[in-house]
Amino acid sequence: MTEPIEFQAKQLHKAISGLGTEESTIVEILGVYDNDDVVKIANEYEGLYQTSLEADIKGDTSGTLKRLLVSLSTGNRDESNVVDQEAAFKDAQALLQAGELLFAGTDESVFNAVMCQRNRPQLRLIFEEYEKLVGHPIETAIENEFSGNIKEALLQLIHCIKDRTDYLATRLHDSMAGIGTDDRTLVRIVVSRSEIDLGDIKEVYEAKYGKSLAERIAEDCSGEIKKVLLALVG
Repeated sequence: MTEPIEFQAKQLHKAISGLGTEESTIVEILGVYDNDDVVKIANEYEGLYQTSLEADIKGDTSGTLKRLLVSLSTGNRDESNVVDQEAAFKDAQALLQAGELLFAGTDESVFNAVMCQRNRPQLRLIFEEYEKLVGHPIETAIENEFSGNIKEALLQLIHCIKDRTDYLATRLHDSMAGIGTDDRTLVRIVVSRSEIDLGDIKEVYEAKYGKSLAERIAEDCSGEIKKVLLALVG
């Protein structure tokens, strides 16, 4: 029943302040929401904890991952939805030259700028142009050029940009895969999307995994949390 912006601010704080950093949670929240909501979440965070979201991210992460998450937390993505084929081709070339064509290492700043500043439809066009240039998807370049937490964060962000609904369905699946359940992720997505697009997520989930979200929750959860989640999922 917490107001949605406050709920996400608290989820970010838990992801940052616990033992280690839940980068996947930070990317999920900052990647799924548009600029206006990201700024509201950041403002709410500062009001709740008397420190900025940016400062806490900087204090808890390092290197390329820190720069990516800080860029996402500022809510400065272009949201014009204007697509430009020529600009997409140039950005695809820039990504190629900063990564797979660079003789030694990777120029992460180019990836950071493109991924965090271009609008979502334009990024999808950039990904298409990249694949035309090299014959494999942008994800392969990320796998080849990055490692560890930054690799996972970029792959997650690309998935979210390509298809937000499919991305959230996958996050729900992963929260219940393997031994144990990532209750926080499961609850966060079901609760926060229940008044937005949970119906669409449920459809994608069932098509992708051959089982309804309700069936999976019933198998994986027990007690009161199962009852509440099933009531929300419908």
